[in-house]
Amino acid sequence: MEPAATETAPAPMRLTKREGRSTRDMALSLLVLIVPIALLLVFYRVVLSGDEPITVDPAPSIQQASKEFTVLQPAGLDADWRVTTAAVRRTAGGVTLRIGYVDPDDGSAQLVESTTPAETLVPAEVGKDGKRTGAYRTEQRTWLVYSGRPGETALIFTEGKRTVLIVGTSSQKTLEQLAASLR
Repeated sequence: MEPAATETAPAPMRLTKREGRSTRDMALSLLVLIVPIALLLVFYRVVLSGDEPITVDPAPSIQQASKEFTVLQPAGLDADWRVTTAAVRRTAGGVTLRIGYVDPDDGSAQLVESTTPAETLVPAEVGKDGKRTGAYRTEQRTWLVYSGRPGETALIFTEGKRTVLIVGTSSQKTLEQLAASLR
């Protein structure tokens, strides 16, 4: 019998300090990744105006709704008011025009004009817990002011078979500015 050979495990290989990655190497690697990302972000925001809301032309929707009822349109609003949505919807209750705005302070406001009865439209737009809090008078009409869903205010005007609402998270003063511009 041959004596059993004793095997010795090889010593673990260790990298010397020069062979390993240093903190400086990791920082340079991160810098190589962060610089292009920062440049792309600046390009998106500055050149492409990436922070601006996408705007739409409300004219086709207004024209379509005008066939059903007299549509009030804003006149004299600053260019800082941007139309972000415009749609007309027909239901069994009537025709509804919705135009969404981003105001100069980046708040939101929605102009809703409809032939749907006010008893149905107002609770749907303002919320079931909406309460009248006052009135606002323009040169053309008097608007009822309602507190709506949390953080929302609504201005409501009813005339004949048409109801006009301005609902939004914008300040009441900003909503009143939109109401005063309607002709």
